[in-house]
Amino acid sequence: MGSLNNNRARIFTAHHHDPPCTRNHQIGAILLVAATFFLTRLFDQSFPPCTTYSFDHHLASQSQSLVHVTDGGSLSWPQRGYGTYLSLKIYVYEEYEIDGLKELLRGREGKISADSCIKGQWGTQVKIHRLLQKSRFRTRKKEEADLFFVPAYVKCVRMMGGLSDKEINQTYVKVLSQMPYFRRSGGRDHIFVFPSGAGAHLFRSWATYINRSIILTPEGDRTDKKDTSAFNTWKDIIIPGNVDDGMTKRGTIVVQPLPLSKRKYLANYLGRAQGKIGRLKLIELAKQYPDKLESPELKFSGPDKLGRMEYFQHLRNAKFCLAPRGESSWTLRFYESFFVECVPVVLSDQAELPFQNVIDYTHFSIKWPSTRIGPELLDYLESIPDEDVERMIARGRQIRCVWVYAPESELCSAMQGILWELQRKVREFHQSAETFWLHNRTIVNRNFVEFSSWKPPIPLP
Repeated sequence: MGSLNNNRARIFTAHHHDPPCTRNHQIGAILLVAATFFLTRLFDQSFPPCTTYSFDHHLASQSQSLVHVTDGGSLSWPQRGYGTYLSLKIYVYEEYEIDGLKELLRGREGKISADSCIKGQWGTQVKIHRLLQKSRFRTRKKEEADLFFVPAYVKCVRMMGGLSDKEINQTYVKVLSQMPYFRRSGGRDHIFVFPSGAGAHLFRSWATYINRSIILTPEGDRTDKKDTSAFNTWKDIIIPGNVDDGMTKRGTIVVQPLPLSKRKYLANYLGRAQGKIGRLKLIELAKQYPDKLESPELKFSGPDKLGRMEYFQHLRNAKFCLAPRGESSWTLRFYESFFVECVPVVLSDQAELPFQNVIDYTHFSIKWPSTRIGPELLDYLESIPDEDVERMIARGRQIRCVWVYAPESELCSAMQGILWELQRKVREFHQSAETFWLHNRTIVNRNFVEFSSWKPPIPLP
């Protein structure tokens, strides 16, 4: 003990009597730092930049145009927003695999066809389902799947009288209770499509059963009429609306855009009033300025109903296509405007748009406060030079392939964007309030029944 204390004393004493740092020491240290700096600069200039610098420089060059589209329709997603490699395995539930799923697809009597549901603004329910069925990312093995897709055409089925709201709710609950993998993750790795303004509210009990699931919807509004938004920025994905196939197909489309010089109106609004204040203001504004703003009263039945071609012929006849809020914040006219090549003007304050982490919408659209709809809006639009309008239209022409629900063989499509967004949602670890695990990685429920032995129907929260 005494020897240890003596050693400690010698260490302390030696440290205590170290010679102080002299001026010569300080000058030497400064010279060493300066020499190191100049040698480092000389070394950097003698060799080409390393890969990391080149990559950062490449990202900086992409900052003004986040998504790059070639003339041939090839789309390049930037590293900053997505990545360079898609790696997904998605299981798609089969129609006859689960009792009740057929009803969500075809109605209680099974008479509603997918072809009858693919048209109109809710057709994304069918298109996404069909594209995933043929996708190279589809897996037939649940145990290796990253994500699970639950097909349902409930908006179409409801509109065609195939199921009531109550039946939709009951059928969804029955279907979910037969999915062990849904229970395993608490629904976190399951995907649902709700393509209308009502969003997931079509399933009345969504907040109880699928509040953790991934919802694909064009509706990113947090101020919906239910006052309880089903959209969550962190888990859900905003998808493009379903534009008429006759306007999105390659080659000859049903209605060709007009040159700016031949367009009759400065702006147009084609839609029903629906008692919405923004739409009512536009209709009134069109009466005051009929030479600048076209807003015909749209009929959805009878002899005065606008046909598909007539609708797009009206839409193409203005430089700016106005897209106000309706029953909810999103409107199909925003997407339609790109295919008649007019500049979309968003008049919906809460609207959120697809793929915002890689697309800068300020390049090809305008967002104007809905509270400022009036003559000043028309004055502003009129003040924009035609060359700026042409520039925005050209940018929109490049990016519009991202709104098209096309097969994976197309290098630029809505489905490509959705797949990249889905990859960002993949979790290696699946957690649920009803999932437990043991030291040997065995997954069990709270009764210690192994996952492989979970039998449907499984109790849901």
